[in-house]
Amino acid sequence: MVRSRAAQDAWWLPRGVVALRVRIFEKVNGDRVVTLPNATHGPDVFERVYAHPAADGRSEGAGLSDLFWYWLAPGPEVHQEHLEPGERYEDVAATTRRIVAGGSAGLTAAAGRAVAGVLNAVPDDRISLVRLRDLVMPAWAAFCYELVFAEPCPPRARDLITAHANDVITALKCTGLRHPRRRAALTAYLRDRVAAGDVAHRLPASLSPSEQVHYLQGTFFNTAVVQLSEATAHVLLALAHHPRVQERLAADPEDDRYLTQVLDETMRLYPLFGIAHRITTGEIPLDDTTVLPAGSVVCFSYPDYHATGYERPDEFDPDRWSRLAAKDAHHIPYGVAANRPCPAWRLSPLVLRAAVREVLGRFRLDSTASHTRSIPHRAPCLLIPRGLPPEPPRLSALRSFVRVRDRMEDVTRGVRQLVLGTVMVLHARRQRPAARHFEERRTGHCPVAHPERGNGVGT
Repeated sequence: MVRSRAAQDAWWLPRGVVALRVRIFEKVNGDRVVTLPNATHGPDVFERVYAHPAADGRSEGAGLSDLFWYWLAPGPEVHQEHLEPGERYEDVAATTRRIVAGGSAGLTAAAGRAVAGVLNAVPDDRISLVRLRDLVMPAWAAFCYELVFAEPCPPRARDLITAHANDVITALKCTGLRHPRRRAALTAYLRDRVAAGDVAHRLPASLSPSEQVHYLQGTFFNTAVVQLSEATAHVLLALAHHPRVQERLAADPEDDRYLTQVLDETMRLYPLFGIAHRITTGEIPLDDTTVLPAGSVVCFSYPDYHATGYERPDEFDPDRWSRLAAKDAHHIPYGVAANRPCPAWRLSPLVLRAAVREVLGRFRLDSTASHTRSIPHRAPCLLIPRGLPPEPPRLSALRSFVRVRDRMEDVTRGVRQLVLGTVMVLHARRQRPAARHFEERRTGHCPVAHPERGNGVGT
């Protein structure tokens, strides 16, 4: 787990609480773990191991899998990111690629419409204080619904998707417990739509009808909605902190090249994934004397990798990409081609550019809140309508309020994350959802009760 400089410099943040949280999460994996890059094995080893064909195990045998399956329930055993390699994974991945493979113009227009829909509810005659992730999540819920069903998203479906996605990311960040009933409501809705044949795409034939529902829920209405919301919040918060970059984009909104540089720099400095873990299915040499045995858990740290090979790596500098090619830089916002790359590697930049243009066409952004990779505060930001004067009344007071509230929330949030994170880690270890799944596949029977029927944590 990597903390930003802003979090480290906050003197009132209880560092002991943060350090204890890190130790608790590290213990989940057990002893057969290596994190790359590290002091001994740098970015070159990170790249070689990440692309190694034996680094292809996804869930079976890792302590982290129980925790992530617990957070992603229901249906994590058919979530595309957690399927083991093989025919079923290939079938599911091919389906995902088909669903996101629309034309550039159509995808851009759909994203613009979805974001415009939520911005229409923001007043255009006064400053609004929002949490950026909360603001855009309903837009991405509607966008992903349209991808799957090829029709406009009705309000009820948007609300179900947003409640589910928000519940998942809140639990993942340990700022709240899980609420399985919220997730079950979306499952029931999708089950009815799948049964009625309403999905506009052929679903994976290797999955049962129930698994097809969980596949849609996990891939499109969890991961896609959450990651697009987080990415948008990161980009907009970075622009709020760098007004010169923001105004350059606003002055020339059709400058795709510079906007792409802004996206690349945002994803470099604030990667959406902190750690991606893989389980080795064969031996992998780290150097001339060190070999990872089969069954090892390898944690690939995106923030540490993205910090190597750059001048002033802690600075937000989109112009660095005018001198760099992404293919030559230590920059893998969508993973690596040789090891389960993100299927939305083409779609995401298209729709993020559309979202940024839509926001900057209406508002100036200003924020005095901290900017960390995990943004557990959901990115507080002031939206200043373009029609207001450069220094509208109350702006100074609002900026002070955002700053003070953010610092106060840092303290209480750290304690809450420690308590709730510990509770969920212990509950996940008792429930063992990933371990149970693979034991059931091997033996033909389930060794313990269903994970949602345990001691009621988060229900």
